[in-house]
Amino acid sequence: MRPPRLRSVLVSVCVSSAVVLTGVAPAAGAESSSAPSRTVVGARSLTGLTDLFAERLLVADKVAAAKYGTTAPIDDPVREKAILDDVAARAVGLGLDPDEVTAVFRDQIEANKLVQRGLYARWDAHPEERPVERPDLVTEVRPVLDRITTRLLNALQETEGARDGVSCEPRLRVAALRSAYEHRLDRLHGEGLGRALPSVCADTP
Repeated sequence: MRPPRLRSVLVSVCVSSAVVLTGVAPAAGAESSSAPSRTVVGARSLTGLTDLFAERLLVADKVAAAKYGTTAPIDDPVREKAILDDVAARAVGLGLDPDEVTAVFRDQIEANKLVQRGLYARWDAHPEERPVERPDLVTEVRPVLDRITTRLLNALQETEGARDGVSCEPRLRVAALRSAYEHRLDRLHGEGLGRALPSVCADTP
């Protein structure tokens, strides 16, 4: 089993390289045969999960726009702890392992911050690309993230079986490529998607 950080790097390189080479990631599973492979079929059960990861990463643009040029830091340990405590408690009610769910959401938070930092650097270097509007973090942005959180918890419950076993990682990579393509992620968001994945698959021998 590869260390989580190494898996994250490998998937990130895979997703972001596809974005760089094609403009957007290729449609994973586009094959000449009319009968899709087992990997592709299995990946479809995980695509709903990676689609939500991608949606959450795109909301990071609004989070960054709300904070950029203010004293609000990208890292917010109090808010992050509140999110992780909440999903851990809700996981129990869904019959999920709270530690596994917490790990998945911790990766979502880190992926979101990766995108925010990348946007800050882009806007510092190219002032003409800075956002012209500042969304309200509390009333506009966080309610969207909260809705995605609920959907993610449900998706984790629905994919519990698919996330177990040695075939999870290749299926997850295919699902991530499909989601990157469907959501037209650029390189930065593709790297964020790679960072969001390492805790999805259950540990296997």
